[in-house]
Amino acid sequence: MATAMDWLPWSLLLFSLMYETSTFYVPGVAPINFHQNDPVEIKAVKLTSSRTQLPYEYYSLPFCQPSKITYKAENLGEVLRGDRIVNTPFQVLMNSEKKCEVLCSQSNKPVTLTVEQSRLVAERITEDYYVHLIADNLPVATRLELYSNRDSDDKKKEKDVQFEHGYRLGFTDVNKIYLHNHLSFILYYHREDMEEDQEHTYRVVRFEVIPQSIRLEDLKTDEKSSCTLPEGTNSSPQEIDPTKENQLYFTYSVHWEESDIKWASRWDTYLTMSDVQIHWFSIINSVVVVFFLSGILSMIIIRTLRKDIANYNKEDDIEDTMEESGWKLVHGDVFRPPQYPMILSSLLGSGIQLFCMILIVIFVAMLGMLSPSSRGALMTTACFLFMFMGVFGGFSAGRLYRTLKGHRWKKGAFCTATLYPGVVFGICFVLNCFIWGKHSSGAVPFPTMVALLCMWFGISLPLVYLGYYFGFRKQPYDNPVRTNQIPRQIPEQRWYMNRFVGILMAGILPFGAMFIELFFIFSAIWENQFYYLFGFLFLVFIILVVSCSQISIVMVYFQLCAEDYRWWWRNFLVSGGSAFYVLVYAIFYFVNKLDIVEFIPSLLYFGYTALMVLSFWLLTGTIGFYAAYMFVRKIYAAVKID
Repeated sequence: MATAMDWLPWSLLLFSLMYETSTFYVPGVAPINFHQNDPVEIKAVKLTSSRTQLPYEYYSLPFCQPSKITYKAENLGEVLRGDRIVNTPFQVLMNSEKKCEVLCSQSNKPVTLTVEQSRLVAERITEDYYVHLIADNLPVATRLELYSNRDSDDKKKEKDVQFEHGYRLGFTDVNKIYLHNHLSFILYYHREDMEEDQEHTYRVVRFEVIPQSIRLEDLKTDEKSSCTLPEGTNSSPQEIDPTKENQLYFTYSVHWEESDIKWASRWDTYLTMSDVQIHWFSIINSVVVVFFLSGILSMIIIRTLRKDIANYNKEDDIEDTMEESGWKLVHGDVFRPPQYPMILSSLLGSGIQLFCMILIVIFVAMLGMLSPSSRGALMTTACFLFMFMGVFGGFSAGRLYRTLKGHRWKKGAFCTATLYPGVVFGICFVLNCFIWGKHSSGAVPFPTMVALLCMWFGISLPLVYLGYYFGFRKQPYDNPVRTNQIPRQIPEQRWYMNRFVGILMAGILPFGAMFIELFFIFSAIWENQFYYLFGFLFLVFIILVVSCSQISIVMVYFQLCAEDYRWWWRNFLVSGGSAFYVLVYAIFYFVNKLDIVEFIPSLLYFGYTALMVLSFWLLTGTIGFYAAYMFVRKIYAAVKID
């Protein structure tokens, strides 16, 4: 009986946990229940354009302002993305319709834009700017209806509905500029199932807008700030003349519709893609090709190695073996420390730091904990993880530096903690100065920059030192053969052993595994799309690791067979060869997909691309280097050395 009584509290605890789990939500994204006529706050995020790549605050343009402007406290990721979430004067009540209402109209007078304001609005419209609003953390979208069936004889053409993030600020037609000054909000709610005596609650599940341009003369207003929209197509759009003052009304209407979509699935609309099948097919194709090539490479290398080791270990044909050229002949030099061991170990330490950070971020995002609804969470997590992974980067760099006969561990630790982050910070600071000059919200504020520096020198640097100290104290990697005192002469190498040719050859397979995914990542970064395919990305990352490792092993095997033992730096550079193809693809994407013509947007694109390419080279170079190092130690441990 006592045993049963002992188990009872644990059973109750387990039951309560099971009950709680059914109502568990990721922090920050729990649903908000609204009652009839509860206020639903509409907030503005920013203005964006894929042509300029410079986000701006909502109130950088002369929109109507509420009596008190309140900015939301933002996380690090939101600040770095250029989000400046602020309240707006739109009055929206749950399940309450509004035909037409005028914003910021004093005594029924229209808003007057000065010449300077008119010029700024006209400039933003010609630069294809989009306005981004949110309601209950759900971004506004513009519905696009495309006809998928092009057969003119078929009267029942199928509509393919897609959604555009945000809404266009305005449009141009025959050298005239028009502003979208009327917004028709369409909000969808899901009615929650309640007991009979309880009041119904609603949840917002979709937020659409139909932007319209309506001329001042066509809008009829009254003293209660209500207005009447013109019927049919009789109205003319509201033109903005940048050379003079313009008068106009800012108006909006609200329409509510009930929806079957549940709160948990409300983001599906925004993440719908028109080419899911193509994406699936491309990924499967990449997987099959890479694994097929990897299998062939593995088979060839294993069979060749077995043959080599068997020949080298034969005792009866010693004379033939001695005359034979091959990787065994460089056994006395293969582990000779390279030039600049401190820089090599520092770069590889940063590569390990990046590898751990990317692996954890992709895995956590794949579990759905860094979804687009958690605004800025992905970038915040990545920044903090990179800082905390400094302990692993420092440990691996310290141990390798000790193995390469290094002695100045304090200088090595400082180099590991500052070399790669210093380059990143330097490039970002220079780019940030240009963004500041444009008064864009994409510029990182000075306090945030100081906070990032404090994180770097207060978290990352001490952790790198800590890891480096323990890594340097640990026993160095055990190399199976001794290094000769006199370096062996290296024979003249064939043309295909050239470093640049090696980079070109080694980069093809890893790049082929991931270039499909690269298109979606570039679209998310440069064209303001949502990226959410982290399951695909995790699979691609695993394939990338496998392909980089195998290519690196093949390249180091060929190099040692050519009796060139200077493999340390060469293997690190060649293994990151796919970064060269990423750079080429980025240039192709810039020329073919983006409509960027100005200097500063181009500078931003290539500045951030340079950071991506550098980081990708460090990542793939580190993966390849450690695979090659393990391979070299294994094969020299398998042969008998006199």
